This record gives sequence, C-alpha cells and structure tokens, in this order.
Amino acid sequence: MANISIFPGKYVQGRGVLSELKEHLAAFGSRFLAVVNPTIGEETIERVTAALRRSLSEDELLLIEGGAECSTAEIERVAALICEKECDAVLGIGGGKTLDTAKAAAHFARVPVGIVPTAASSDAPCSALAVIYNEKGQLESRLRLRRNPDLVVMDTEIISRAPARLLAAGIGDAFATYIESRRCVLANGDTVAGGKVSLTAGGMARLCWETLRRDARRAMQAVRAGVCTQALENIVEANTLLSGVGFESGGKSAAHAIHDGLTWHPTCHCMHGEKVAFGTLAELVLENVDETELWEAFAFLDDIGLPITLEDMGIAQAVSAEMRMVAEKATAPGESIFNTNLTVTADAVYDAILLADALGHAYRKRV
Repeated sequence: MANISIFPGKYVQGRGVLSELKEHLAAFGSRFLAVVNPTIGEETIERVTAALRRSLSEDELLLIEGGAECSTAEIERVAALICEKECDAVLGIGGGKTLDTAKAAAHFARVPVGIVPTAASSDAPCSALAVIYNEKGQLESRLRLRRNPDLVVMDTEIISRAPARLLAAGIGDAFATYIESRRCVLANGDTVAGGKVSLTAGGMARLCWETLRRDARRAMQAVRAGVCTQALENIVEANTLLSGVGFESGGKSAAHAIHDGLTWHPTCHCMHGEKVAFGTLAELVLENVDETELWEAFAFLDDIGLPITLEDMGIAQAVSAEMRMVAEKATAPGESIFNTNLTVTADAVYDAILLADALGHAYRKRV
C-alpha cells in the first residue's frame, strides 16, 4: 500500500484574519451559509459576527444557528438549507461538532466548506472526516469525506479569548498524535488517509509533540489571561494543523479507540480531547513504556489541567460493568487500537485503564 498524506486546501492563522474572510472565500462564489454554534457564548458570537460583517455583507452571508450535536438529522437539515438558499459554500463556526456538521453537510450538498474554529480545542478542523454522534452524544459512525476542508481560518485574537479548558482539550487531543503515530509506524498500520505513514506526516506528528512540550504551559498562561502570545500561536498551530495532518496521515492507535469506548460510559461527559488525554495514558500503560516517559506524561497532562484519573472525567467507580463495556467498545472490529504490534484484548484494555487510573492517583500523592 502507498504512503498517503492529505491536507486542507488553505490554512490561514493570525490575529484578526477573520476580517479578511471574503478574500479567502472569493474562489468559491459569492453567497455563503454560516453555521454558528450558539453554545460558544454570546460574547464570542458578537465578536465573530462583527469580524464577519467587516468582510461580508448580509446578502453575501446567511448566518444560522446549529451544530451543537453532529447528528444525522442536523447534517441533513444544514445540507437542505444550503440547497434551498442556493449557497455556493458553507462555513462552520464554533467547536468540533459544529465544524463536522458543516463538513458533512457540504459533502452531501457538494459545495466547498470553510472552517472557522472559535477555539483550538481539537484537531478536527483540517481533516476529511466527520464524527457522527447520536442524540445522546454517543459515537455512532465516522463519515469519510471526499476531500479535506477547502479553507481553515484560525483567528487567534478570538481564540485567545476562549475558555482555557478548550485550549487544554486541544492539547489533550494533540498530545496523542505522535504517540499514536509512532505505534502505527511500528505496526505498519493503515492511516485514516487510507495508506501508510509518510515521512511528512510522521515528521509533523513529531513536531506537534515537540511544540507541545516547549510551549503548552506558556500558551495556557496566555489564554487564561486572554492575551495572544507567540507561545499561544505555536500551540494553536500544533493543536490544529500539525495534529490534524499528524493524526489523519500519521495514524491513530489505542488512545482514540479508548476515547470511543469512553463515549459510551453513562457518566463520562467530558470533552473529546480530555477523553483522548486519558486514553493516551492508558495506551502508554499498554505499551509498557519506561517509567520516566510514563511519569512525564502524567506530569504534563496534570499541569495543563487534563484528566489523569477516571474521577477527573466524572467516573466515580473504576471497577464496574460500565468500564468493561468501555474496553469492549475500544476493541470493537475496525477500531484504531489494532494499529499496534501488541496483542490487544478487551481484558488488556480494561486492565490498562484501571492501572492508568491508579497511577494518576499515585502521581497526585507524590506531588
């Protein structure tokens, strides 16, 4: 099988770049539908709307609310509106589920899509993938799209004002990128892009990891203060572009599979990147990495404010039938956990989750 790397059509990042949106959309047409998630907060919506109106008129841009849940019904609703309003392209504005809704709706309506995250909370913006959930927020399926987004716009002025927890979740998602990619390389596994890991994708995954270790703590300080620094710019790029290409063309493994299992736990309702962060700790346990690397991972995630115990994710009882179900879902046929050269079973994953939880509590006692 060939090495395959896929990328978004155009990636734009910087302070105030949303006010230049018309310039970047010109190639797609003159009338656009923008799906805005109302849960991003009134202040953020006002800031985004003001920036959009500096670039596009009301005749050029139709704003609608939506995308709080990326479900089949919501995708169908937005796709129908694109056709009804005769829009040349669609924009997704908000977090990961809104962005996936816009990508999927554009896929079915066969129009270009622009992605405008209001936080660097995941690596979803750049991918040719939409994760579909049911109305309860449980993972239902993954939709492979014909191509990556045509445009991704990261306005760091807006992103610097987003809640710190959102940036932390993006760091948690990006934290898994290199760890999963190196395991995929060892296993000669298949990537989301449909091929083997290329040097380019593997290099971007490693650069993502190095950037996180150097700048993540300072970026968290910046976003807590609501300011845009070079460290924050670097982490926005790591969370979005480096991790986006790194996971899609560099390979996924156990961390995201354990995330998928956790979506089925009845009391685990934390963010995607938070679940992935804990899944990465469980993956490191499965891999039996050396003690130094393991404790460094616990220290890094705890410093950022990410979960290192099940209790951090709202799971009070570790040993339970629900946790058995998590392990079974993580090892279901087709899951990315099989991109490993290890022997993986539901029992092994269950034990790794419990040990990661115990080590998280032990780490907190040490410090």
